[in-house]
Amino acid sequence: MPWLAPSDPFDPDQQAAPVSGIASRLVRHDSGLHSHQRGQLLFAHAGSIRIVLPGMMSMLPPIRVAWIPPATPHRVLIRGEVEYRSIYLDTSRIPPPTEGLAILSMTALLREVFERISHAPLETDWEKGVEANLLAVCLDELRAAHREPMLLPVPSDARLSRLNLEALPPELTGLAEAVGASTRTITRIFRRETGMSYQSWRQSWRLLKAVDLLASGESVSGVASELGFASDSAFIAFFRQMTGETPGRYLRGRS
Repeated sequence: MPWLAPSDPFDPDQQAAPVSGIASRLVRHDSGLHSHQRGQLLFAHAGSIRIVLPGMMSMLPPIRVAWIPPATPHRVLIRGEVEYRSIYLDTSRIPPPTEGLAILSMTALLREVFERISHAPLETDWEKGVEANLLAVCLDELRAAHREPMLLPVPSDARLSRLNLEALPPELTGLAEAVGASTRTITRIFRRETGMSYQSWRQSWRLLKAVDLLASGESVSGVASELGFASDSAFIAFFRQMTGETPGRYLRGRS
Protein backbone atom coordinates (compact mmCIF):
# COMPACT_ATOMS: atom_id res chain seq x y z
CA MET A 1 0.00 0.00 0.00
CA PRO A 2 1.13 3.66 -0.22
CA TRP A 3 3.20 5.11 2.60
CA LEU A 4 1.18 4.84 5.85
CA ALA A 5 1.10 7.88 8.11
CA PRO A 6 1.11 7.15 11.88
CA SER A 7 -2.44 8.51 12.13
CA ASP A 8 -3.81 6.31 9.34
CA PRO A 9 -5.94 3.41 10.65
CA PHE A 10 -4.95 -0.04 9.42
CA ASP A 11 -6.28 -3.41 10.51
CA PRO A 12 -4.52 -6.32 8.78
CA ASP A 13 -7.22 -8.74 9.88
CA GLN A 14 -9.84 -6.85 7.86
CA GLN A 15 -8.00 -7.20 4.53
CA ALA A 16 -9.46 -9.44 1.82
CA ALA A 17 -6.18 -10.48 0.20
CA PRO A 18 -4.07 -13.17 1.94
CA VAL A 19 -1.07 -10.80 1.95
CA SER A 20 -0.95 -7.14 2.95
CA GLY A 21 2.02 -4.88 3.50
CA ILE A 22 2.61 -1.45 4.98
CA ALA A 23 5.52 0.99 5.16
CA SER A 24 5.67 3.74 7.76
CA ARG A 25 7.85 5.97 9.91
CA LEU A 26 7.33 6.21 13.66
CA VAL A 27 8.95 8.27 16.41
CA ARG A 28 8.89 7.24 20.09
CA HIS A 29 6.12 4.73 19.60
CA ASP A 30 4.52 2.21 21.96
CA SER A 31 2.01 -0.10 20.30
CA GLY A 32 0.77 -1.56 23.57
CA LEU A 33 0.31 -5.30 23.98
CA HIS A 34 -1.77 -6.63 21.10
CA SER A 35 -2.09 -9.52 18.65
CA HIS A 36 -3.32 -10.21 15.12
CA GLN A 37 -5.24 -13.07 13.56
CA ARG A 38 -2.61 -12.94 10.83
CA GLY A 39 1.09 -13.66 11.16
CA GLN A 40 3.37 -10.63 10.94
CA LEU A 41 6.78 -10.14 9.37
CA LEU A 42 8.30 -7.05 10.95
CA PHE A 43 11.42 -5.32 9.61
CA ALA A 44 13.15 -2.09 10.66
CA HIS A 45 14.25 -0.54 7.36
CA ALA A 46 16.09 2.17 9.32
CA GLY A 47 16.50 2.42 13.08
CA SER A 48 15.91 -0.26 15.68
CA ILE A 49 12.80 -1.78 17.27
CA ARG A 50 12.37 -3.45 20.63
CA ILE A 51 9.79 -6.25 20.72
CA VAL A 52 8.33 -7.41 24.03
CA LEU A 53 6.55 -10.76 24.15
CA PRO A 54 5.24 -12.90 27.00
CA GLY A 55 8.33 -14.02 28.88
CA MET A 56 10.86 -12.69 26.39
CA MET A 57 12.17 -9.67 24.51
CA SER A 58 14.16 -8.94 21.37
CA MET A 59 15.98 -6.10 19.64
CA LEU A 60 15.27 -5.83 15.93
CA PRO A 61 18.02 -3.95 14.05
CA PRO A 62 17.94 -3.36 10.26
CA ILE A 63 19.71 -6.67 9.54
CA ARG A 64 16.92 -8.77 11.08
CA VAL A 65 13.30 -9.64 10.36
CA ALA A 66 10.89 -10.96 12.98
CA TRP A 67 8.22 -13.57 12.30
CA ILE A 68 5.40 -13.20 14.84
CA PRO A 69 2.89 -16.06 14.45
CA PRO A 70 -0.87 -15.42 14.50
CA ALA A 71 -2.45 -14.72 17.90
CA THR A 72 0.94 -14.01 19.54
CA PRO A 73 0.66 -11.13 22.03
CA HIS A 74 3.43 -8.61 21.41
CA ARG A 75 4.37 -5.00 22.06
CA VAL A 76 6.51 -2.82 19.79
CA LEU A 77 8.61 -0.09 21.39
CA ILE A 78 10.50 2.58 19.47
CA ARG A 79 12.70 5.01 21.41
CA GLY A 80 13.95 7.11 18.48
CA GLU A 81 12.86 7.30 14.84
CA VAL A 82 12.28 4.17 12.78
CA GLU A 83 11.21 3.38 9.25
CA TYR A 84 9.56 0.01 9.37
CA ARG A 85 7.93 -2.48 7.04
CA SER A 86 5.28 -5.01 8.01
CA ILE A 87 3.89 -7.84 5.92
CA TYR A 88 0.86 -9.71 7.24
CA LEU A 89 0.08 -13.25 6.10
CA ASP A 90 -3.19 -15.15 6.37
CA THR A 91 -1.64 -18.49 7.31
CA SER A 92 -4.85 -20.34 6.46
CA ARG A 93 -4.06 -19.51 2.82
CA ILE A 94 -0.30 -18.81 2.85
CA PRO A 95 2.07 -21.33 4.51
CA PRO A 96 3.97 -19.69 7.40
CA PRO A 97 7.63 -18.99 6.53
CA THR A 98 8.97 -20.77 9.61
CA GLU A 99 7.77 -22.67 12.65
CA GLY A 100 7.13 -20.59 15.75
CA LEU A 101 8.36 -17.18 16.76
CA ALA A 102 11.71 -16.38 15.13
CA ILE A 103 14.24 -13.65 14.42
CA LEU A 104 15.73 -14.24 10.98
CA SER A 105 18.63 -12.74 9.03
CA MET A 106 17.69 -10.18 6.38
CA THR A 107 19.47 -10.74 3.06
CA ALA A 108 19.91 -8.13 0.32
CA LEU A 109 17.43 -9.97 -1.92
CA LEU A 110 14.88 -10.30 0.86
CA ARG A 111 15.20 -6.58 1.63
CA GLU A 112 14.30 -5.68 -1.97
CA VAL A 113 11.38 -8.11 -2.01
CA PHE A 114 10.12 -6.63 1.25
CA GLU A 115 10.13 -3.17 -0.30
CA ARG A 116 8.05 -4.37 -3.24
CA ILE A 117 5.49 -6.21 -1.11
CA SER A 118 5.17 -3.56 1.60
CA HIS A 119 4.45 -0.86 -1.00
CA ALA A 120 2.06 -2.97 -3.10
CA PRO A 121 -1.62 -1.92 -3.29
CA LEU A 122 -3.83 -3.75 -0.79
CA GLU A 123 -5.96 -5.14 -3.61
CA THR A 124 -2.97 -6.89 -5.25
CA ASP A 125 -3.67 -10.42 -6.48
CA TRP A 126 -0.88 -12.57 -5.01
CA GLU A 127 -2.01 -15.80 -6.67
CA LYS A 128 -0.81 -15.19 -10.22
CA GLY A 129 1.73 -13.40 -12.38
CA VAL A 130 4.67 -11.35 -11.17
CA GLU A 131 3.15 -10.89 -7.72
CA ALA A 132 2.85 -14.65 -7.14
CA ASN A 133 6.50 -15.07 -8.13
CA LEU A 134 7.52 -12.22 -5.84
CA LEU A 135 5.70 -13.80 -2.90
CA ALA A 136 7.28 -17.18 -3.65
CA VAL A 137 10.77 -15.64 -3.60
CA CYS A 138 9.99 -13.92 -0.30
CA LEU A 139 8.83 -17.16 1.34
CA ASP A 140 11.76 -19.15 -0.08
CA GLU A 141 14.26 -16.60 1.25
CA LEU A 142 12.62 -16.60 4.67
CA ARG A 143 12.66 -20.40 4.89
CA ALA A 144 16.36 -20.42 4.03
CA ALA A 145 17.22 -17.53 6.36
CA HIS A 146 19.50 -18.05 9.34
CA ARG A 147 17.74 -18.10 12.73
CA GLU A 148 19.42 -15.57 14.98
CA PRO A 149 19.84 -15.87 18.79
CA MET A 150 18.04 -12.58 19.37
CA LEU A 151 15.20 -13.76 21.63
CA LEU A 152 16.03 -13.27 25.28
CA PRO A 153 13.85 -14.90 27.98
CA VAL A 154 12.90 -12.47 30.74
CA PRO A 155 12.14 -13.58 34.30
CA SER A 156 8.74 -12.61 35.68
CA ASP A 157 9.54 -12.95 39.38
CA ALA A 158 8.35 -9.82 41.20
CA ARG A 159 11.67 -9.55 43.06
CA LEU A 160 13.34 -8.67 39.76
CA SER A 161 10.90 -5.90 38.81
CA ARG A 162 13.70 -3.34 39.31
CA LEU A 163 15.82 -4.94 36.61
CA ASN A 164 16.20 -2.28 33.90
CA LEU A 165 16.24 -3.99 30.51
CA GLU A 166 17.31 -0.78 28.78
CA ALA A 167 20.64 -0.44 30.58
CA LEU A 168 23.54 -2.82 31.13
CA PRO A 169 22.41 -5.28 33.83
CA PRO A 170 24.63 -5.19 36.94
CA GLU A 171 26.87 -8.00 38.06
CA LEU A 172 25.17 -10.68 40.17
CA THR A 173 26.27 -9.20 43.50
CA GLY A 174 25.09 -5.74 42.45
CA LEU A 175 21.69 -7.08 41.40
CA ALA A 176 21.37 -8.97 44.69
CA GLU A 177 22.01 -5.78 46.64
CA ALA A 178 19.57 -3.80 44.51
CA VAL A 179 16.64 -6.22 44.90
CA GLY A 180 17.36 -7.36 48.44
CA ALA A 181 17.77 -11.04 47.63
CA SER A 182 20.72 -13.38 47.95
CA THR A 183 22.86 -14.29 44.97
CA ARG A 184 21.74 -17.90 45.43
CA THR A 185 18.08 -16.89 45.24
CA ILE A 186 18.62 -14.85 42.08
CA THR A 187 20.55 -17.71 40.50
CA ARG A 188 17.66 -20.10 41.24
CA ILE A 189 15.13 -17.66 39.74
CA PHE A 190 17.09 -17.27 36.52
CA ARG A 191 17.67 -21.01 36.18
CA ARG A 192 13.98 -21.70 36.73
CA GLU A 193 12.53 -18.94 34.54
CA THR A 194 15.09 -18.56 31.74
CA GLY A 195 16.99 -21.85 31.71
CA MET A 196 20.26 -19.92 32.12
CA SER A 197 22.51 -18.77 34.90
CA TYR A 198 22.40 -15.04 35.55
CA GLN A 199 25.89 -14.63 34.10
CA SER A 200 24.89 -16.42 30.88
CA TRP A 201 21.70 -14.36 30.69
CA ARG A 202 23.67 -11.12 31.16
CA GLN A 203 26.10 -12.13 28.43
CA SER A 204 23.20 -12.91 26.09
CA TRP A 205 21.74 -9.47 26.86
CA ARG A 206 25.09 -7.88 26.00
CA LEU A 207 25.23 -9.73 22.69
CA LEU A 208 21.70 -8.75 21.77
CA LYS A 209 22.37 -5.11 22.62
CA ALA A 210 25.74 -5.16 20.85
CA VAL A 211 24.22 -6.33 17.57
CA ASP A 212 21.48 -3.73 17.93
CA LEU A 213 24.00 -0.90 18.46
CA LEU A 214 26.41 -2.04 15.75
CA ALA A 215 23.63 -2.42 13.17
CA SER A 216 22.43 1.08 14.04
CA GLY A 217 25.87 2.52 13.15
CA GLU A 218 27.59 2.68 16.54
CA SER A 219 31.36 2.16 16.45
CA VAL A 220 33.05 -0.83 18.07
CA SER A 221 34.64 1.54 20.60
CA GLY A 222 31.28 3.08 21.44
CA VAL A 223 29.64 -0.31 21.91
CA ALA A 224 32.53 -1.61 24.02
CA SER A 225 32.26 1.42 26.30
CA GLU A 226 28.47 1.31 26.62
CA LEU A 227 28.46 -2.39 27.45
CA GLY A 228 31.13 -2.15 30.10
CA PHE A 229 34.11 -3.79 28.39
CA ALA A 230 37.60 -2.76 29.47
CA SER A 231 38.79 -2.33 25.86
CA ASP A 232 37.80 -2.75 22.24
CA SER A 233 39.79 -5.96 22.05
CA ALA A 234 37.95 -7.38 25.07
CA PHE A 235 34.63 -6.66 23.37
CA ILE A 236 35.77 -8.20 20.07
CA ALA A 237 36.97 -11.31 21.92
CA PHE A 238 33.58 -11.58 23.67
CA PHE A 239 31.73 -11.14 20.39
CA ARG A 240 33.86 -13.77 18.67
CA GLN A 241 33.29 -16.21 21.54
CA MET A 242 29.50 -15.71 21.37
CA THR A 243 29.11 -15.79 17.56
CA GLY A 244 32.30 -17.30 16.15
CA GLU A 245 32.99 -14.11 14.16
CA THR A 246 34.24 -10.56 14.60
CA PRO A 247 31.56 -7.83 14.75
CA GLY A 248 32.34 -6.57 11.23
CA ARG A 249 32.30 -10.01 9.62
CA TYR A 250 29.14 -10.97 11.50
CA LEU A 251 27.24 -7.95 10.18
CA ARG A 252 28.58 -8.31 6.62
CA GLY A 253 27.73 -12.01 6.54
CA ARG A 254 24.11 -11.41 7.42
CA SER A 255 23.30 -8.28 5.46
